[in-house]
Amino acid sequence: MGAEAMTGNGESVVPGARRMRGHQAGFTLIELLCVVAIIGVLFAICIPRFLGFRQTAIDARAKSDLRNAANAEEAYFVAVGDYLTCNDDVCKAKLPDFRLSPGVSISLVADNGNSPTFSGSASAAGGSKTFSYDSSTGGIIR
Repeated sequence: MGAEAMTGNGESVVPGARRMRGHQAGFTLIELLCVVAIIGVLFAICIPRFLGFRQTAIDARAKSDLRNAANAEEAYFVAVGDYLTCNDDVCKAKLPDFRLSPGVSISLVADNGNSPTFSGSASAAGGSKTFSYDSSTGGIIR
């Protein structure tokens, strides 16, 4: 039989090979490496998508704040008779029931001529968009 030897019960044994003794518990190194590789691939796919969702949420916060500021500006106009020109904290302090979200920067510019109008813009730190509002068109431009 060449390099094989026989044991006492008739089994052939290859020299240098280990004989398994009973049931061994645990994972092999290859199995563990495969699991780590699969987890790495999943993270590589998920993290950029998560960051994209986060940036979209930050932009939505700025858009929402601009829309709320426009509503508060209209309420201010009804109460006072003029639109308010303001930035960030001044808007937060003077516009009725307006709350500015953290990280959002807002600017409103009033034109209180014969036909009063106002325009505004908002952006958020960490966001990628700047939104604009024009009261003469009645909504957010972008």
